Amino acid sequence: MDYELIFLAAGQGKRMNTNQNKMWLELASEPIFVHALKPFLADSRCKHVIVVCQADEKHIVEHFLERMALSASEIARIELVSGGAERQYSVKNGLAKCGTAELVLVHDGARPFVSLDMIDRLCETASCEGAAICAVKVKDTVKRVEQGIVQETLDREKLWQVQTPQAFKQETLKKAHAQAAIDGFLGTDEASLVERLSVPIQIVEGSYYNIKITTPEDLPLARAILGEREGDQH
Repeated sequence: MDYELIFLAAGQGKRMNTNQNKMWLELASEPIFVHALKPFLADSRCKHVIVVCQADEKHIVEHFLERMALSASEIARIELVSGGAERQYSVKNGLAKCGTAELVLVHDGARPFVSLDMIDRLCETASCEGAAICAVKVKDTVKRVEQGIVQETLDREKLWQVQTPQAFKQETLKKAHAQAAIDGFLGTDEASLVERLSVPIQIVEGSYYNIKITTPEDLPLARAILGEREGDQH
């Protein structure tokens, strides 16, 4: 099934301890932004890419897109939109630019290791079930803590670490955003909004390599993942 992509690139890099958007940091001579975007541009089912970025950084996005030497058809699929003060508002701005595709994917530009296989499985599940998110099982023991005191140990067999992409029927995601606005609800991801509609959301196995680059400690790991991937291709 064809889909449209809301690609979030409006981060500020506060936890990265950098004075620039973390997505402009380079891995193997290419910005994180470019690594994250490439798999979607290589997917013929992706008919429209809505890059949500800070208004004063549109020129930076345009610069990196020019460096990618994209074809005319690839360029025609990309649209830039200004982000909001919160992730939820950025996605809402992206949704307002979506066309007629039944399926919408949302992806963090700070996740540079999404694979076509992952996108395939996500789209297949979402097209059948209506809503699907990538996630991996939690490996560590997780405890609920209040004011520094352990309250309980959670059953990790029931815990999943959520990633992006996340995929939804466009109508469902728009309805979820509308309801959240009415209720004054601010979620941490798209699924948290859709959950409030009591819509079943299917888990699609992601990858432990599909990390989100958030802090300086993530960069050495990202370089190691990239090196291993390049080694596998030779």
